[in-house]
Amino acid sequence: MNARQPSLPARAAALAWERRHVIVTFVLLFVAWEVLVRAFNVATYLLPPPSMIWTEFARRWPRVSGHVWSTTLEIVAGYAVAIVVSVPLALAIANSRFIEKTAYPVIVFLQIIPKIAIAPLFVIWFGVGYTPRILLVFLLCFFPIVIASIAGFRSVRPEVMEFARSTGAGQWLMFRKIGVPTALPSIFTGLKVAAALAATAAVVSEFVASDKGLGYLLLEFNADLNTPMVFGIIVLLSIIGLAVYYIVEFIERIAIPWHVSQRGSSTGIGAM
Repeated sequence: MNARQPSLPARAAALAWERRHVIVTFVLLFVAWEVLVRAFNVATYLLPPPSMIWTEFARRWPRVSGHVWSTTLEIVAGYAVAIVVSVPLALAIANSRFIEKTAYPVIVFLQIIPKIAIAPLFVIWFGVGYTPRILLVFLLCFFPIVIASIAGFRSVRPEVMEFARSTGAGQWLMFRKIGVPTALPSIFTGLKVAAALAATAAVVSEFVASDKGLGYLLLEFNADLNTPMVFGIIVLLSIIGLAVYYIVEFIERIAIPWHVSQRGSSTGIGAM
């Protein structure tokens, strides 16, 4: 049996249905949350209803908005630095036994160190500013990208490279036409994992070394027992993290539309 590729209208319809399904699921979740909290008279400082969270968040938005840019900048900058450093380093490790033996143990050691434990050192070394926070985001995003990229660059089959070499292809051409396309699926996997960690890293860094940012506000509202705003900040951070994740996923769809990860569910094993 040959699996048939779904037509573009069918794929568009399936994607639209998935989006509606996600929206309906979240709406039902928030409605159930609202009803149950009010039905059981749960104290608002323990678990406020979504309506109260929204009202309080809208009222305090002018103050919150001033801190959004700070956290977003930390996330984007730290994540971008992690990409710029990780991918070339992974390529070097994948192609050099000496670099692997030299750099890989250091990379693993850096990953094992608890990031929250070294955050105060960054404050001592670089002061209270963007630098220590961006460094912490970088460290948390670095490892998944470099590990996934190494796996991707090493996934090229030797016989494919030998065949290309036998046709007279040079090293640069083989790297561009074979090495990079083969490695991209693994690289994007690492990028998406790192994107999910970037917001967490930014908040942790602001807990330790910041006088602004959403993490700083989170500590402030928590100290005031302003639970609705704590939930509001958490939701806002989740939205920023999701935005980074889906931007990476969008780029992945453009870069590797041919890969199995971009096929619809109808093309699975059971598809007819």
